[in-house]
Amino acid sequence: MAFLLENWLLVLVALTSGAMLLWPTLGRVGGTGAVSATEAVQLINRERALLIDVSEPAEYAAGHVAGARSVPMAALESSKDLPADKTRPLLVVCATGSRSSRAVAVLNKLGFTNVRTLSGGLAAWRQANLPVEKSAA
Repeated sequence: MAFLLENWLLVLVALTSGAMLLWPTLGRVGGTGAVSATEAVQLINRERALLIDVSEPAEYAAGHVAGARSVPMAALESSKDLPADKTRPLLVVCATGSRSSRAVAVLNKLGFTNVRTLSGGLAAWRQANLPVEKSAA
């Protein structure tokens, strides 16, 4: 006990560094957080994650993750294209990942419990050489 009291600063540094190492893991509890393109493919294949693209319609038409549903950010709260099962894994995508982070918060507010975002968005998906589709304009 005397060692801990005399070296309280070292103990504080050790606890802080441990907490920082655990933070990414704790951030994923409850199914929220960002995933890489590789992790996204695993979610799609293993857990039947549904892809939701929150890009604007013109961006979606120019190119989107193969199989993604278009649900623009502005229409997210009132969309009928979201699944009825609010526990189904959702993977939210946009061009760079910035809008999809905000969309995760909206979907959580709507009651969806297993929502993640693609880190880096469509750009990261393309960089990983994964399939992209274009829609007829």
